[in-house]
Amino acid sequence: MRFELTEEQKMLKDMVRRFAEEQVKPRAKKIDEEGQIPRDIIEQLAELGLFGVHVPEEYGGSGMDYVSYAIVIEELSRACASTGVLVSAHTSLVVDPILKFGTEEQKRKYLVPLAKGEKIGAHAMTEPGAGTDVTSISTTARKEGDYYVINGVKHFITNGREADIFLVFAYTDKEKKHKGISAFIVERGTPGFTVGKLEHKLGIRGSSTAELIFEDCKVPASNLLGEEGQGFYIAMECYDGGRVGIAAQAVGIAQAAYEDSLEFAKTRVQFGQPIANFQAIQFKLADMVTLIEAARLLYLKAAWLKDQGIKSYYLYSAMAKLFASDVAMRVTREAIQIHGGYGYTTDYNVERYYRDAKITEIYEGTVEAQRLTIARAILKGI
Repeated sequence: MRFELTEEQKMLKDMVRRFAEEQVKPRAKKIDEEGQIPRDIIEQLAELGLFGVHVPEEYGGSGMDYVSYAIVIEELSRACASTGVLVSAHTSLVVDPILKFGTEEQKRKYLVPLAKGEKIGAHAMTEPGAGTDVTSISTTARKEGDYYVINGVKHFITNGREADIFLVFAYTDKEKKHKGISAFIVERGTPGFTVGKLEHKLGIRGSSTAELIFEDCKVPASNLLGEEGQGFYIAMECYDGGRVGIAAQAVGIAQAAYEDSLEFAKTRVQFGQPIANFQAIQFKLADMVTLIEAARLLYLKAAWLKDQGIKSYYLYSAMAKLFASDVAMRVTREAIQIHGGYGYTTDYNVERYYRDAKITEIYEGTVEAQRLTIARAILKGI
């Protein structure tokens, strides 16, 4: 068993870290305050090929693997969690399903520009009355000739402001329950489709979270992704992969908090010496770095299993997401404690890391939902 990254993965990691350190991290505070990722950063992400890391080159991607993609998310999130989730939601929740379930025509028309970063993707499942229980969605899609007519409202949609292409889930046959949900590719600007209000959030403020409104929105039948009634299965596939990305994001946030805490502890003097000399602080730092390393290994294993096509990877993606999100919360909390009163001010980044970490316990499936997934899998003997 090897625990080392390949040379190609190491080069990618170094490249993304340099970019994140030089271009993203210096603007992370402003991104948080202004609630928007600058367009030039998105353009640079596209130039570096980070919107399609694991997509085959024939479809505009970099042709690498899922481990490489997860590494990218960690490095971006280490600098700015909002930037990390922009790429993660785009990739795991839109690029992945089109790559796996799309027709050749759909791949050429939508996957290529998405992988190149010429267009941004958003995944639209959640509604005001449907979160973890996706079967409670009320959005419908009625077949009329060569079109589907979509009606409904989506809520908490990541990348809603920036996205050009939306993967929308709706009931084509409500009586069939989860087997009656279908998935549709909807372009921004389609008549009957509008982006509503933007949410003001505790953390990842630079990532847009929007409401989507569909009022007799006519979508070509050719934009049905997969088959009618396959939407629930497509969504579950999305979330299995997406949890790897969020686990990587959580590790990136925790890594940043640890590094800032280590530096602060070395320079902050109390009782005539750096606080790093005190055992209480040393124990906190030791726990932080150990937890982070364990979480990183877990998300890398989940990503590797996905690359190998091993079906049970969904169990490890759930474990990685559950553990890494907990680590992010614990490490960022301790980071504020190490910084003391300074950690509670916006002069230091650790308060932002703490706010950003919380969402990793909620989106892409709550920690409670991950525990259910894990429990059911182990009870089945998987």
